[in-house]
Amino acid sequence: MDAPLVGLLRLRGSRNMSSRLASSEWVVAPIAMHNEVRDMVREWHYSKSVPNTSTYRHGLYRSEDYPLVGVCFGAALWIPPTRTAAESVAGEGWKGVLCLSRLVVAPEVPPNGASFLLGRSMKLIDRKRWPVLLTYADTAHGHTGAIYKATNWTELGETPAGDVWVDKQGRQCGRKRGGTTLTRAEMLERGYEQLPSLPKIKFVHRCGQSLKGAGE
Repeated sequence: MDAPLVGLLRLRGSRNMSSRLASSEWVVAPIAMHNEVRDMVREWHYSKSVPNTSTYRHGLYRSEDYPLVGVCFGAALWIPPTRTAAESVAGEGWKGVLCLSRLVVAPEVPPNGASFLLGRSMKLIDRKRWPVLLTYADTAHGHTGAIYKATNWTELGETPAGDVWVDKQGRQCGRKRGGTTLTRAEMLERGYEQLPSLPKIKFVHRCGQSLKGAGE
């Protein structure tokens, strides 16, 4: 999805867009290619960056548009977390943990669109393979986790965010480069800027918990 198409989506989304998303007018479905998520995230998500791979990719579409490729108003991207993060919520069952890495919707989507996308996305995940879902609300960007509470996740409290860096384009990145971890001095030398490290709020959803929000 290139920049002109993003502009087209914004134009189309601004027409006849109600103040509340009606489930009969929208659908959440798998996104075929990982790269399709990239431009949406760079345009609408504060991190401006995406992981290199994904286990699940789900898009938010107008029912009248789907299944036209690219006509997408939001995306949920899921990947396995680090082993340490997975063990913190599942212990020996850490291989069954899947993390919501990115959730993004176009600015014109009604306010309940994000919870609708998240709830429907969760329903498309194989919960026998992935019985535990994990995510974080970034307090550095004013997030409180309201969307996760709306879809019945359990709040586990705050956790340190660690190093937060951005490149000259504002894209978030870490200090790892392949098998090498750059020092702070090396990051600064390469032009990266270190942002204040504020805590994130951890949330978990376990298989068997009720799921709210998906039918809104």
